Amino acid sequence: MTTAVPPMDSPFPERAPAAPTAPGAPPATASAAAAGRPRWERPAYVALLLATAVLLLWNLGASGYANSFYSAAVQAGSESWKAFSFGSSDAGNSITVDKPPAALWPMALSVRLFGLGSWQILVPQALMGVGTTAVLYAAVRRHFGPAAALLSGTVFALTPVAALMFRFNNPDALLTLLLTVTVYCVLRALDGARTKWLVWAGVAVGFAFLTKTLQAFVILPPLAVVYAVCAPTRLRRRLGQLLLAGAAMVVAGGWWVAIVELWPASSRPYIGGSQTNSFLELTLGYNGLGRINGNETGSVGGGSRPGGGGPGWGETGIDRLFSANTGGQISWLLPAALVMLVTGLVVTWRARRATDSLEGMARAAFLVWGGALLITALVFSYMQGIFHEYYTVALAPYVAALVGMGVALLWEERGGKAAALTLSGTLALTAWWSYVLLGRSSGYLPWLRWTVLVAGLAAAAGLLFGARLGRRSALGAAALGLAAALAGPLAYCLTTVDSARSGSIVTAGPAVSGGRGGMGMRMFGGGELPPGAVPQGMPQQGAPQQGQQGGPQGGGPQGGRRQFPGGQGGQGFPGGRNGGGTARGGGQNSAGGGPGGLLGGTKVGTEATAALRKDAGEYTWAAAAVGAQNAASYQLASGEPVMPIGGFNGSDPSPTLARFQEYVRTGKIHYFIGEGDRSGGEGQAARGGPGGGPGGGPGGGTSSAIASWVKANYRSVTVGGATFYDLTVPLNGTSAPS
Repeated sequence: MTTAVPPMDSPFPERAPAAPTAPGAPPATASAAAAGRPRWERPAYVALLLATAVLLLWNLGASGYANSFYSAAVQAGSESWKAFSFGSSDAGNSITVDKPPAALWPMALSVRLFGLGSWQILVPQALMGVGTTAVLYAAVRRHFGPAAALLSGTVFALTPVAALMFRFNNPDALLTLLLTVTVYCVLRALDGARTKWLVWAGVAVGFAFLTKTLQAFVILPPLAVVYAVCAPTRLRRRLGQLLLAGAAMVVAGGWWVAIVELWPASSRPYIGGSQTNSFLELTLGYNGLGRINGNETGSVGGGSRPGGGGPGWGETGIDRLFSANTGGQISWLLPAALVMLVTGLVVTWRARRATDSLEGMARAAFLVWGGALLITALVFSYMQGIFHEYYTVALAPYVAALVGMGVALLWEERGGKAAALTLSGTLALTAWWSYVLLGRSSGYLPWLRWTVLVAGLAAAAGLLFGARLGRRSALGAAALGLAAALAGPLAYCLTTVDSARSGSIVTAGPAVSGGRGGMGMRMFGGGELPPGAVPQGMPQQGAPQQGQQGGPQGGGPQGGRRQFPGGQGGQGFPGGRNGGGTARGGGQNSAGGGPGGLLGGTKVGTEATAALRKDAGEYTWAAAAVGAQNAASYQLASGEPVMPIGGFNGSDPSPTLARFQEYVRTGKIHYFIGEGDRSGGEGQAARGGPGGGPGGGPGGGTSSAIASWVKANYRSVTVGGATFYDLTVPLNGTSAPS
């Protein structure tokens, strides 16, 4: 049998027509095709995955519990299957987090198996990053070859916001993985109009919905349109396949919603983030259209800036992704990706509409990846509601795929003037933009900024004249250009993994002028950090350190609570941490990191931990505290359920004052944690009243009413710098007041 060798001038080496076989010989098989792969491919692929894993696992425990809001829910889910199923913030099932629970499930299972600790929570997230790299590699390789796939995987792994979020416990890690799987499945479906793969794409979107609700649907319009137009089958079948995929999506994402909506509200936790205890309201409001139009009832920090300076979450506009806050997170190769998208569509424009040809499938790949990039970027650029820079991790696979595919396409055509000029110009643009981004951080590796610019421009010149200089010179210029293009994001990634990142709002890389991040993070669209808050990257009082009081010491201590394997601190994984620090700082330095201090937690001392653990088995909740981050700090330190009054922002009407009074009367809550020493703890005094009910919003009044009622009827005592109210001992000395 004659070996199938792609023609040297084919721009699509892996999908090029095979050379004809000898007469009477059997057709080439998949194994034969695999045998014809370059020798370097498998070692390079394994090296890519191993390098990605090392990057994401390096120094992973430094961030402690990362976002304690989600870590507390993970801890609760590891102890209670009901909390696991609903995504409750506490094992007493008072309220859920403000997202569906799918992102919590892998982490909760890990903690249930290996015990509570930083590594046990964050390793599943890191593995999702490795998995996303593998899926992206497979998607690009199928139609553009191993070199393009290797480049795409490398670009993705070295995207700073990806290095941040796949080492963090927010839902965005799982969301990004599932959206990448969705694109992969759609591309497989387009290649032969295969219903199975389109249905699997629907399943992936359904589970993405259970991860972060409506953000999962953002990429659906371009994917559906490309399939409806380009799939190589008749129109009626295409539409039928799309309907089947939609049905699969509804089933995969709707079963949990149906359970929640049909379950009696009195026997399930309150739906956090909603004002009416409704998941549908949460989906369409706070987590849905509210993110677009800014009308997010119960939110904090949004709206317009004082003086009409624009939205409280930063200026909207087409340049938002290139701004001081966001540029260093995702935009290093975003201009190159946009150029490659246009280039790919121009080169493949004359291909047949259907994807039953090599060029047609390549064009469909550019349309799918490019459509996902453009629509997501536009939503992020113009959304007026809550926007955090780390959201842009969803763009990372799209940028990486377009760069890998486009560069591979132009490299094969580099002998032509247009291709050489485009490749050279794109590299020069990338070097210049890296120079700009590196210059935004004062004093950050000043030598690198100029090195990237000079090397990038030199490589661009080499690529422009590469055809005249010979193949070896062209390869040298390409290698130099690749190093220049990736040096900046690599530096940001190394800075990110080398320092602790914790709290509700985190960014990758160093501090930048006019933005937030690293050692001088700013907040809420350019405002300074709250007084006393600890910037990212600095040693944090609240971050867990070896030997510090914190997480469950060998498991819950009393009341028959489950013992965690792995000994002290739940160190079932190597490097498991003790402490329970959560947000940007703790102790004297903690302001919580946001309006009312509700975006960060507090350091919990040994005295407070001991008090919470004492007789904890006799109560449903060892304590209650306003705001989920506050409650999470105490819950993670003690291993006992702590009720987060008002949910994440302290603004949800949960529980009502009457319900809270009933809990106290029936002996279900031991302590109320209120205002502490202003020199330590969470800085709650600034919020007014015990517990610091923030006011504003429908639930703010509820939180304040509960705090005022406790203060009026129970005596306070300072425990390790925090103010505790013993709800079993009223001021009147007899029975619980009503």
